[in-house]
Amino acid sequence: MNRIVFALFFISCFCFGQKTDVAELQLKLEPNASEELLYGFAAGDKILFTVEEAGGKTISEVAVAEYPQTFKYRELEVKKEKNREFRVNQKAVYSFTFANKSKESRICRVKIQRVPASSDTRAFNTAVKWATVHDTLWNTFTRDVVVGYDTVYEQKIKKVVAFEKRYEEVVLDKNQRVDAKTTLGQSRAAVAFTLPAAYTGKDETKKVVAWAYWVGVGEESNEFWKQNRKMIVGAVQGATTMFTSPLGGIAAGAVTNLILPTNGEDVEYALVNEANSRLFFQEKAYKSFDSGKGIAAYKRFTDEALMKGKYFIALINDNIVQPIDVNVKVSAIVEHIKYRDEKYTDRTITPRYEKKIVREPQIQSRKIPVTFDYR
Repeated sequence: MNRIVFALFFISCFCFGQKTDVAELQLKLEPNASEELLYGFAAGDKILFTVEEAGGKTISEVAVAEYPQTFKYRELEVKKEKNREFRVNQKAVYSFTFANKSKESRICRVKIQRVPASSDTRAFNTAVKWATVHDTLWNTFTRDVVVGYDTVYEQKIKKVVAFEKRYEEVVLDKNQRVDAKTTLGQSRAAVAFTLPAAYTGKDETKKVVAWAYWVGVGEESNEFWKQNRKMIVGAVQGATTMFTSPLGGIAAGAVTNLILPTNGEDVEYALVNEANSRLFFQEKAYKSFDSGKGIAAYKRFTDEALMKGKYFIALINDNIVQPIDVNVKVSAIVEHIKYRDEKYTDRTITPRYEKKIVREPQIQSRKIPVTFDYR
């Protein structure tokens, strides 16, 4: 019975102490180059390390370290090292480094073996893989931190609208005779007008916000103007409105169309500024803001650039023997606003700061070699 127990004990010890080849290879080291081998080992393992330069020359440096830099062995100018033993205290990755600092290449024969401490680690996988680990670094610095707020109340005065009104102002209503080409008079004429000037005072403003003009020839256009007026008066009777004439309705944008005559003498017309009016009478090329030809016509303007200044309605009669009478009307919509002072309380909130030492985490990622069963 004792012989059987002894035999089993001997077999078990033999198995546990059996060598396992981890690596057996040959490395060529170029001048000023190095190579690193990485393998994993279980706790309790015994490492047997052999290295030899094939040509009998020396290897500049040979090192064995528990990763990253806990050196177990480090030698310079190594020719041969046989079965150097290392004990592995904990499961870890070991690095085997070979450096050639000479001007000639070196051939290294390397053999690495492990002797497991027990049957539990006999099948341990020595392969190494790369894992990403995250390190937390704490940065400490001084920062201005809000610790409270100061509130200040102040009595102030602001301008508010006390009165606002828009109304029509008749700028021009004139009949202009334009002679025929064969008469002694001029077949060209112009009617000048100036829009109401803008006004800005301490508590009051006035300005033109829109305007329109009408051009009509003879009694035919006058009759149609009267018809348009009747329609406008019927539409706004008893209501508060900003306009009182058909042209004012066009300027205000409340009326979109006026009825126009289809029979009668016509006129060629153009809206120009003073400089182009002079060119018009000199029969030279000129520029206009609006132009056309007809028995009657109208046009609305809202462009802010055209809400002030002096303008001319240039007229041409192309009839050879018949002079014409042209009625020109201009109406503007004036915006009148009055302001008053109003008291109010203004609140100002100002943050209060103090310098404090704060710590902020900074995560850094890096790759490390780990044993194959790493989680």
